[in-house]
Amino acid sequence: MSKGEETKAMIIEKSAALFNQQGYAGSSMSDIMQVTGLQKGGIYNHFTSKDDLALQAFDFAISQIKQRYREAWGSKQHSIERLQAIINVFRIYIDNPEHPIIKGGCPLLNTAIESDDAHPALKIRAQQAMNSWRDLFNGIMRKGIKKGEIQQNINVDEVASIIISTLEGSVMMSKLCDDSIHIERAIKHLNNYINISLRR
Repeated sequence: MSKGEETKAMIIEKSAALFNQQGYAGSSMSDIMQVTGLQKGGIYNHFTSKDDLALQAFDFAISQIKQRYREAWGSKQHSIERLQAIINVFRIYIDNPEHPIIKGGCPLLNTAIESDDAHPALKIRAQQAMNSWRDLFNGIMRKGIKKGEIQQNINVDEVASIIISTLEGSVMMSKLCDDSIHIERAIKHLNNYINISLRR
């Protein structure tokens, strides 16, 4: 990696953490300069605009989360264990709440809320990330049904909606109330739900 590529990667990583804590609209160019230690020109050497940086920072944050999912379920063979492994990734909000990428909460949740009306391009990126997450759950469940590990009569997209909504809602409640008990309860409930309602 060249020096320029290293600098660009650093800007993206630092900005992703900043945006997740302060929001895209709430983060000024001065804030970006402060966290990166660069002048405005040094930042704009690598990005055409703040919006361009925001999109690349969001992609980076989501790639970090996806990597955690892959590491969690990659070694699991049974589809139920794979689903539960992904759900248990959310323990990072309890075990490591100061991690730069998730310190301000879930990047997908935060971006979906902030970009709803104000940032169309960012909203599209958030939709793509959400669809990718749903596809991951759906794919695991469909394979589980074929292998006889999951009950055949379930609606996989409905289950994916329940799992994602429960997890994201619990992150929001835990951040709002400064109490991780809501994430704990969501993880426990979803693991039980999968065992009772999905396992064949």
